[in-house]
Amino acid sequence: MSRLGQYFIFLGSLFRNREKMRVYLGLILNECTSIGVGSVFIVALVNSFIGAVTCVQTAYNLTNPFVPHNIIALIVRDSTILELAPTLTCIVLAGKVGSNIASELGTMRITEQIDALEVMGINSSSYLVLPKVIASILMIPLLVIMAGFLSILGGYIAGVLAGVISPEEYVSGLRLEYKPFGVTFALIKTVVFAFLVSTISAFQGYNVQGGALEVGAASTAAVTNSCIAIVAADFILTQVLLT
Repeated sequence: MSRLGQYFIFLGSLFRNREKMRVYLGLILNECTSIGVGSVFIVALVNSFIGAVTCVQTAYNLTNPFVPHNIIALIVRDSTILELAPTLTCIVLAGKVGSNIASELGTMRITEQIDALEVMGINSSSYLVLPKVIASILMIPLLVIMAGFLSILGGYIAGVLAGVISPEEYVSGLRLEYKPFGVTFALIKTVVFAFLVSTISAFQGYNVQGGALEVGAASTAAVTNSCIAIVAADFILTQVLLT
């Protein structure tokens, strides 16, 4: 059977013979702390500088004196909301969260902890993976909202300090031709990306066979496959929702 077929079978196993919901609550809260709180710093740092760079580079390329400066803020706003905040943040999280999920489950597999759960009659895939998937879907959109805000704020600070745009022009550009659906589109993308990152990484780690070397390979494959899935899903969702 192909790896894709195995992946879909793995997804189906998450919802068979589940434990009672109260069993998952503590696990989900722990995963929310690990995935959400543990990723705040890296997400905030990356997106603040990305917004700043986008603003300064856009100003550098707008050499036509007839183009108003508030266009800079419009470009920062739209590129942040539609693409940079959801996609770049999820790619960063694929490296941090995805590799952590794959290595954690891979280590549990090679140390036979997963086999022990199966012997006790527990659906190990549901017990170990489902809380990670739910926590990812809950926390990653919150991280993306924060990322979008900090990216736009970073553009504002960099643009004003560099003297390429005034505060009034930046605020006016943020309000220019604003389309609320952009935020909805970004959040839809984020939920899809969060599901892909968590399930692909869990699949790679859960099915490790071998030793420590194979755990490292699974972690690398989790990041690589998650990034490929993100950009492919990004293209598909853009075609479906924006055309």
